[in-house]
Amino acid sequence: MNFEHTEDRRMLADTLNRYVAEQYGIEARHKIVKAPKGYSTEQWQQFAELGAIGALFSEADGGYGGAGFDIAVVFEALGRGLVVEPLLGSAVLAGSAIAKAGNEAQRAHLEKIIDGSTIAAFAHGEPGSGYTLDQAATTATQTSDGWLLNGTKTMVQQGEAATLFVVSASTTQGLSLFLVPADATGVSVNGSPTVDGGRVAQVTLTNVTVPADALLGTEGKALATVEHAVARGIVALAAESLGTMDVARAATLEYLQTRKQFGVPIGSFQALQHRMADVLLEIEQARSAVINAAAAVDGDDRIAREKAVSAAKYSVGRIGTLVAEEAIQLHGGIGMTWELPLSHYAKRLVMIDHQLGDEDFHLQRYIALGKEAA
Repeated sequence: MNFEHTEDRRMLADTLNRYVAEQYGIEARHKIVKAPKGYSTEQWQQFAELGAIGALFSEADGGYGGAGFDIAVVFEALGRGLVVEPLLGSAVLAGSAIAKAGNEAQRAHLEKIIDGSTIAAFAHGEPGSGYTLDQAATTATQTSDGWLLNGTKTMVQQGEAATLFVVSASTTQGLSLFLVPADATGVSVNGSPTVDGGRVAQVTLTNVTVPADALLGTEGKALATVEHAVARGIVALAAESLGTMDVARAATLEYLQTRKQFGVPIGSFQALQHRMADVLLEIEQARSAVINAAAAVDGDDRIAREKAVSAAKYSVGRIGTLVAEEAIQLHGGIGMTWELPLSHYAKRLVMIDHQLGDEDFHLQRYIALGKEAA
């Protein structure tokens, strides 16, 4: 299998890497994180104009990419700059669900998601549900003219910024998905910051009435759509982790080459060289897992796809935490200071492990998928 990127993907990667390096430095990110919205509308529009959002959708959906490797290229670049704009929640998670299950009218939202005028959010997680994909405590009751939704969703990425939610709920037929406008009566959004500078929200639905055509896909058949969206989300997170690890690695190597002790760079000490060599090898192992997941996510074999994305998420969870810990320890006490960009990269690596399933969850899921295949 040829793992070399196409010319278009290489050009997109170069463009995004250059833009992030020049326009999304750590000080600029600090200002964005401190802003009330938790993201920059100007940066969001820039990413849309650069094609970062459009690359996450197929031509049939109004984009020009949409494959697993397109997702990987975009998010590896975003990881290098710790970008907080809502590409994951809006374009990958919510956008993938709408693209897969939506009818013609519902898919009309994709054009506005791609041009950045609509921010969507994927509302599936619930209090106490862990990382479960196949069930929801939120309920949707059919009425004479639509649906009545009640429940609470947690850890909704950039939920405060969203104008449209893709909400999972249980009906008499099973797990279903619904499109819910953020301004619908009965929708309450309570946002909060995360340790890595992002923002999440708790979305409460109290007797929220939506029309019959708010049902996304077939009633009771949403699991396949949820798995599809989350698998693409995991590829995005895994690739983002790679970009973040690369920056942490480069910063640590530079520090080892410049910091002196006993008159020589500490990078000349054999014990530190061995530790850094282990980190480099682990990062390459993570890269292989991400490549495998990006290739498998477009396939029709569900078991192969889900095993590949769980393997990738397990790998970047374990290795990302290792890279964060080693980078901080090799820097010494300065590694944890706010002023040093490394500390923010370390926090992001740890947080990625807990999004869409941590390493323990995906290890057990990988094992269960293997038994299911047998």
